[in-house]
Amino acid sequence: MSPHLPVTNGFHCWSRPRFIRINWINQLSSRGLVTCGYVMMPNHLHLLVYVQKDCKGLNSVLGEGKRFMAYEIISRLIDKNEKSILAQLAKGVQVNERSKGKKHQVFRLSFDAKAVVGDESINKVLDYMHHNLVSGKWDLVEDYTKYAYSSAGFYKREEEGIVKVEDFRAMISESSTSDSEG
Repeated sequence: MSPHLPVTNGFHCWSRPRFIRINWINQLSSRGLVTCGYVMMPNHLHLLVYVQKDCKGLNSVLGEGKRFMAYEIISRLIDKNEKSILAQLAKGVQVNERSKGKKHQVFRLSFDAKAVVGDESINKVLDYMHHNLVSGKWDLVEDYTKYAYSSAGFYKREEEGIVKVEDFRAMISESSTSDSEG
C-alpha cells in the first residue's frame, strides 16, 4: 500500500527536522504496518507499507498517526512561539471543526493510498517516490540516494536510514510462502 500524507496550506513540516516524527513511522510495525519505503518531502510524506493480517486498518492507523504528529507539531510551534505558522494552520480548520474547538489543521483531512501488487509495480512506486526529490518543482539534493529522509539509500546503497525499513522483496517472499502453506 502506498499512502501519501500531505499537510495543509503548504506547511513545510517535513523539511524541518524538529517537526519530523520518526518514532511514529518506526512504530507502524506495532500497528500491523511494515515500512518498506519512505520519502519525506517538505510538505508531504510518501510511505510504502506492507499491510499485515493483524492490522486494524490503514485508515485507522494513519489517522492515529496524523493526530499524534499534529499534536506534537502544534505543541512545538506553541513552545517556540511560531505565531505566523500557527496562524497559517488555523486557516486550514473547517467551520464545523472550529465549532467543536479545533484550532489548527496540520494535515489534510484525507490522504491518498493506492494498493500496489507485485515486484514491478512496487519498484515503480519506489522509483517515483525516490526520484520525486530531484524532479519537477523539487530539487532537494543532487544525489537522491543520499537524501537523509528517504529509503533510497537503503535500496540503492544498502545503508540504513533514519527510519527502519524492511525490504519489500522479503515481505513478498514471506507472504507467498505462507500463502502456499495455508
